[in-house]
Amino acid sequence: MNDIAAGPIRRRKLSDEVLERLLALIRAQKLQPGDQLPPERELMALYGVGRPAIREAMQQLAAMGRITINHGERARVSEVTVHSMISQFDTTARFLLDDDAENIDHLKQARLFFEAGMVRMAATRATPDDIDKLRGLIDDMQRSQRGDAFIECDMAFHSAIADMTGNPIFSATARAMLHWLKDYHLGIVSFRGAEDVSLREHHQIVDCLADNDPDAAEQAMRDHLTRTSELYRQRAESLGDGSDR
Repeated sequence: MNDIAAGPIRRRKLSDEVLERLLALIRAQKLQPGDQLPPERELMALYGVGRPAIREAMQQLAAMGRITINHGERARVSEVTVHSMISQFDTTARFLLDDDAENIDHLKQARLFFEAGMVRMAATRATPDDIDKLRGLIDDMQRSQRGDAFIECDMAFHSAIADMTGNPIFSATARAMLHWLKDYHLGIVSFRGAEDVSLREHHQIVDCLADNDPDAAEQAMRDHLTRTSELYRQRAESLGDGSDR
């Protein structure tokens, strides 16, 4: 007999059983988004468990994004979307980035791979309205000041390209990556003249999209993201040199 089949069968925690039953109600649509869950006392009587099991199950549901808990109110079923599910990773992602600088490099590599493919799809679908919107976002970048305002416009630009694919998973993932890398971007635009270079590169990307040229759009995006990664490396090294003095 394989080792995987050996050993005693463990009893499940009561809270796990409560969690499964509540999830079953949500999946069966007997509890709809916006509906309140029954009061704790009612759930305790219904399932024959104590308050700790109910509260632990509720906390698990909240962590999964399936319910919203507000102080003084009964929990409500949340509307589940791709954006809400990916946003559940936000705290963990930021912790990982703060905990190990190498994770930032990994995320930048993932973004380059992801956006290079995404912009190809956007190039095949770009409409005149899409191009007008992107050019308007570049104008917003040009009017904004350095720092947060410029970065917000830059994030809106890349998010709009993600939206052009028509794939909500691409849109949600792109927005998540951009927010996780926001602080790293803020450091890059502190370089003198970095905004002007970024604006030129954004114009080039839009020109390729307007031509519905996937190959050129991908190359323009790769050049843009590679340059920003190199600027980040230079900035990190300069700060490191300064701290050693």
